[in-house]
Amino acid sequence: MQDFKKLFVWQKAHALSLGVHRATSRMRRSELFSLRSQTFRAAMSISANIAEGRRQATDKQFGRFLGYALNSASELEHHLIVARDLGAIGSNEFNALAGETIRVRKMLFALIRRLSSAAQSPNIDPNVQAGTKPPAGPPIAPGR
Repeated sequence: MQDFKKLFVWQKAHALSLGVHRATSRMRRSELFSLRSQTFRAAMSISANIAEGRRQATDKQFGRFLGYALNSASELEHHLIVARDLGAIGSNEFNALAGETIRVRKMLFALIRRLSSAAQSPNIDPNVQAGTKPPAGPPIAPGR
């Protein structure tokens, strides 16, 4: 299997986890400790599951780990909404992080679909299948 660090979706998820870490490190109030911890863990889980899944022997196993990452992205989005609603993060920071979370989630969903299609059609470009080619469109700045 290919190096997970070359996967565009992992790179985006990793950048997202760094942005979430910066945001959650500013949550100082003791009553937000649990939210801070869970939010950061959900963000870390996205890229960690992509990395762990990439080391699996089959695309089917990889797809299962991508599903875990997709679930973690949904969990992260929920935690970000709660953090915004509690005033732990501002609207601009929420919009940037939630927007990036949604982009990563869409990329994961697309990669899962490609892997599923590849199992049925061996003529799919393996670089697209592996998620190493970035999607068309302008690049997104890290941390946004």
